[in-house]
Amino acid sequence: MSNKSERLFQLVTLLRSRRTAVTAETLAEFMEVSVRTIYRDIQALVVSGIPVEGEAGIGYRLKPGFQLPPLMFDFDEVQSILLGTHMVAAWTDPELAQAARRAEAKIRAVLPEQQLMRADNSPYCVPPVLKENPVQTVHLNIRHACERLLKVSMDYQDAQGNKSQRTVWPLGMLFWGQRWTFLAWCETRDAYRSFRLDRVDSIHLLGEHYPRHPQRNLQHYLQQWEDH
Repeated sequence: MSNKSERLFQLVTLLRSRRTAVTAETLAEFMEVSVRTIYRDIQALVVSGIPVEGEAGIGYRLKPGFQLPPLMFDFDEVQSILLGTHMVAAWTDPELAQAARRAEAKIRAVLPEQQLMRADNSPYCVPPVLKENPVQTVHLNIRHACERLLKVSMDYQDAQGNKSQRTVWPLGMLFWGQRWTFLAWCETRDAYRSFRLDRVDSIHLLGEHYPRHPQRNLQHYLQQWEDH
């Protein structure tokens, strides 16, 4: 990253996105620069009045309450964001779809005229799924269960057509390009299990919360998957 002003802006953005201190080594790796460059850039931010707290060897963060000025995006960034909102609107659930459309409207409202014209001529198209698709309702329930740590009871049909009733802890959702699956801890099997959303016949959020567990979560599962 050769432009120093762009690098400093990215550094502020990274610090602003973290709630805890970030080491210079982590920042250097993410920004693909040397640790020495990070130290110089931190000093430059402090001199310019940006409230960076911390020190070498411990980590850095922005003083709580600091706000960035309005962001400006280049066109590739705009296109990637708008494409993302279209994919969310088409492939998630009605609540997220509405949120994605609101986000797109806010982004388009602040785009310069030239970028808006280019966005209108984007080569990408994400066809919407059928209205009232039952998978969208399943998606909504699973998302709420993940966010609220709620157990769910569901009727499920596997690839061979075998039906079962499960009580599971929804831990996360994965998109494979054509279909969604969700990762859960299955009380029946006492193990991780993945389920396709389109094979869920019915689902009910139970009033019972499941506990947070260091070895029963999406990050732990993905780490195991990567290790193998």
